[in-house]
Amino acid sequence: MERVRNFLNASADLKYKVAESLSGEILKAANMCLESIRQGGKLMLMGNGGSAADSQHIAAELTGRFKQNRKALAALALTVDTSSITALGNDFGFETIFARQIEALGRSGDVALGISTSGNSENVIRALKLARTMGIQTIGFIGNEGGRMRDIVDIPLIVPSSDTARIQEVHITIGHIICEIIEQELFGDE
Repeated sequence: MERVRNFLNASADLKYKVAESLSGEILKAANMCLESIRQGGKLMLMGNGGSAADSQHIAAELTGRFKQNRKALAALALTVDTSSITALGNDFGFETIFARQIEALGRSGDVALGISTSGNSENVIRALKLARTMGIQTIGFIGNEGGRMRDIVDIPLIVPSSDTARIQEVHITIGHIICEIIEQELFGDE
């Protein structure tokens, strides 16, 4: 039982740290996404492994509903089209799987959100670099010290930990906060 309590306390302690150090940047990221959606843009999310799952989770909260029954919001995870991902990986290399989708689907005014616990996922980095050249704003959900992603995104949200599981727990919490802010701002407390 003590072991479980220690895991939960470590997760809670990290969230307290993030509350103190990143609240302003999280609000800034939420507002960036909100303004894009208000202007007819979309949120494109990407990551690998657990971060791919988080991308899908956050996109589903926006296209479906978070807390309210309301109209669908434009968000997509670039991690879900297995035919495209495997074709791009096979024909152009795994490092291109997200950049090629950004090139095809992204438009100026959109937001690209990359998730990487290390901040060094090459396929995410390439996509974010391309997005910026296309006039797409960028957000990074990152861990550790931010890796290479910290310097290439408009808003780096760096979770101060090297524990992948704890970083991912905070990333999905940040994603939920962003979804809740967007929903409240667009639809009030319906």
